[in-house]
Amino acid sequence: MAEQLAPLADDRALLGRTSTAERVSDILRSRIAEGYFPPGTRLSEDSIGGALGVSRNTLREAFRLLTHERLLVHELNRGVFVRVLTVEDVEDIYRTRGLVECAVVRGLGEPPYGLDGLAQAVAEGQRAAREGDWKTLGTANIHFHREVVALAGSDRTDELMRSVFAELRLAFHLVDEPRRLHEPYLARNRQILEALQAGDKREAEKLLAVYLDDSLGRVVEVYRRRVNEEGSR
Repeated sequence: MAEQLAPLADDRALLGRTSTAERVSDILRSRIAEGYFPPGTRLSEDSIGGALGVSRNTLREAFRLLTHERLLVHELNRGVFVRVLTVEDVEDIYRTRGLVECAVVRGLGEPPYGLDGLAQAVAEGQRAAREGDWKTLGTANIHFHREVVALAGSDRTDELMRSVFAELRLAFHLVDEPRRLHEPYLARNRQILEALQAGDKREAEKLLAVYLDDSLGRVVEVYRRRVNEEGSR
């Protein structure tokens, strides 16, 4: 837990003098999305509050907000934990992603599009793959899709999908072979980027829809295998 909390001390500067529960929840949501707090982790009020330099009441309100977003769960007499997703949760996450991400690409206007963020995410993934850092590759993959959503130029859509992508990271944590899950999609990210660079949003949407269907199948397969293994113990 101490290793997980160390980066929070760096986040403390983000709070400034106008610290609010919303800003604390933003920080914790981002840390969950980056994979610092795996599913099932108990979040200590004292440790996290001390790392961020916020009051217990502020932290509890932040926990409440993230519980409402389905990222945390409160267990009576036990505390607050990072949520463990079900297969149904994963299917709903991907259903939401398909509806939003494909609609964003379909609704793009005339090219050229602002693709710097997508290109940076692809480059981030390529660096991680060269270094064999599969956790960072998973993060780069999430960054890529976050940049897809950002193409809509809508703060509301960005806000909606922040929690969805944080939940997606929770799903990735249960994958015991992250390289097998993430590496094939690095080339697919590049293909989507290239289609958009060519101004072919129809091809980009087609690639994205197939991508999401295949990814869902892989993640659900892992989940069901884990459930069967745990049930046989």
